[in-house]
Amino acid sequence: MTNTALGGTQGGRLPQIFALCGKSINVNIQAIMHCLVIDVRFRHLMGVKKPFTEVIKANIGDCHAMGQKPITFIRQVLSLVAYPKLLDDPGFPEDAKQRAKVILEGCRGGSVGSYTDSPGIEVIRRHVAEYITKRDGIPADWQNIVIGNGASDAIKNVLKLLICTVNGKKPGVMVPIPQYPLYSASLAEFDMHQIGYYLDESRNWGLDIAELQRAIDEAKQVSAPRALVVINPGNPTGQVLSKQNIEDIIKFAHKEKLFIFADEVYQHNIYAEGSQFFSFKKVLTEMGPPYSLMELASFMSCSKGYMGECGLRGGYAEVINMDPNVKAMYLKAISAMLCSTVVGQACLDVIMNPPTPGEPSYELFIKEKTEVLDSLKLRAKMVADTFNSIEGFSCNPVQGAMYAFPQLKLPEKAVQAAEKAGKAADAFYAFELLEATGHLYCTWFRFRTETWNFPFPYNDITTNRQIENDVR
Repeated sequence: MTNTALGGTQGGRLPQIFALCGKSINVNIQAIMHCLVIDVRFRHLMGVKKPFTEVIKANIGDCHAMGQKPITFIRQVLSLVAYPKLLDDPGFPEDAKQRAKVILEGCRGGSVGSYTDSPGIEVIRRHVAEYITKRDGIPADWQNIVIGNGASDAIKNVLKLLICTVNGKKPGVMVPIPQYPLYSASLAEFDMHQIGYYLDESRNWGLDIAELQRAIDEAKQVSAPRALVVINPGNPTGQVLSKQNIEDIIKFAHKEKLFIFADEVYQHNIYAEGSQFFSFKKVLTEMGPPYSLMELASFMSCSKGYMGECGLRGGYAEVINMDPNVKAMYLKAISAMLCSTVVGQACLDVIMNPPTPGEPSYELFIKEKTEVLDSLKLRAKMVADTFNSIEGFSCNPVQGAMYAFPQLKLPEKAVQAAEKAGKAADAFYAFELLEATGHLYCTWFRFRTETWNFPFPYNDITTNRQIENDVR
């Protein structure tokens, strides 16, 4: 083939012809707005001399990347399932070996390198159901458990079921603002309408039923509301819902005929005195009919809690009260993706089935788990107190999860400079902060023009002194 056949040359080189370009890719992918878009700016810093020695990536909660130590028992079991010859090694405790054997017996060919049933390995799904039953005091059916590549994968698998126009209108999904951008990004990708309901910062990011009603009433003009997403404990806002608040939310969802998505991945991370985690499944069931008959999908992950195993990609959905025909379609759709990562499933199994009193690994496991959670509790208070001591900042107490969500009153000069640069004030400030200090924060979905709220992941700092220095 000659150069001419390709349309000529450019500087002596063959022109590159792309099947995909910016104008020809899926418009829904182009519409995705994720806070990590600021990473584009981060790449420009590489190789350029700056007035700092390292970039502190505080735009995502990645525990192990910033120094949190893995839980020994989890890694022991994962080592054993990945390399079964270690089962003969006397250096591994017997309870770790026993769990590894059970997992391997559930794998085809006794190997985590094989495909599993699409919803996950049966014994692990049973262990998830046992965990939920113990947590809630309410029986859980293992056949309602579907394991995914993290909670994000599990959430998107259920969300896809709602992609259907109703009376000519796009399906709408109610999501909190502020929220973890998984939802806004996924709704953009699926061409679904985002119905934002605003959390009240003045009431410690409280969820008000009147605000839910306002949001859905407005959305009905342009969409068909299908589902309500609730993140509890809140990400990135750190609030923990009371039982009464959950009951009110359930009643609202029932009145509006909404499918409830309960994002509960931070259920182990409760810090504030008087705060307590209540699962939506428990509250909904205890309310009795008609509420106990409502459709609900609850999600949990290996990535947060005391584990922080973000990269292993393990999580589950418990889906209850789903129409049997819809459930069959749900499982069929999942089967097209074969199965979630088996090592991630194994990690989930250890979290669901940890060492118990009397087993050889119990004391070390409890010690490590307690140290992580106590440290996070201490840091949650330290971060909020430090922000509140700095002029221009305010921060609500952190009740749970892994983030503080402070507010910065942007200096007038910064707002003016942003306008001159043709940028949103919060994005401008975040970029300048990165350039000057090496601190990488994401811009967030704005609901003010004169302030900037941003998530501060205190799990990503290895020492308490570093927390204070990083905040300041």
